[in-house]
Amino acid sequence: MPGITLKNGLISYYGNPAGYTEKEKAVVDSIFRNDELTAWLKSRSLTPQWTDGVMERLAAGEQMGGMAEAAAPLKNVRIWQLKPDTDVYRKFISYEETVRQFGEPSPEHYRVAYDGQLDTNDLEAIYTRCNVNHPPGYDGHSLSMSDVVELYDAEGSEFHFCDRFGFQKISFGEPEQTQTMGMSM
Repeated sequence: MPGITLKNGLISYYGNPAGYTEKEKAVVDSIFRNDELTAWLKSRSLTPQWTDGVMERLAAGEQMGGMAEAAAPLKNVRIWQLKPDTDVYRKFISYEETVRQFGEPSPEHYRVAYDGQLDTNDLEAIYTRCNVNHPPGYDGHSLSMSDVVELYDAEGSEFHFCDRFGFQKISFGEPEQTQTMGMSM
């Protein structure tokens, strides 16, 4: 069995899903960062982008890489962070813990730290961008557990809770839908 392979845009490292390619870039899980893989990527003219959690997402069967994203138009991104006066025990905890102690996350406890368009719809890439190199207009701390990422366009919004590992899709109590549902009853 060959040590490192590239098939259909997916990179395997000794049988483990290690990353994927996007044009001249290779998004590779940080746990595989080593001289051998770096040299292999360089020999194929791929620039590595070391990112945490890629292996878990690939193993879970998520579609990743430029192939999936190229077909999807870019959405706007809104980063929601807990308000400064929020109970300190609500901050930086997992989704499971939040729901157990406080119920579902709700916009009333959050403020918008960023609203704009980034060069991706990929949540992990957004996470990296909002930690390493904040986009212009970003007014908050680095993206962390208990924050909410909203991807939206004219069709509507999707909300994703930044969890201990990856993201958890949530409803986030969209006020317009709640009001509409209340009127139809």
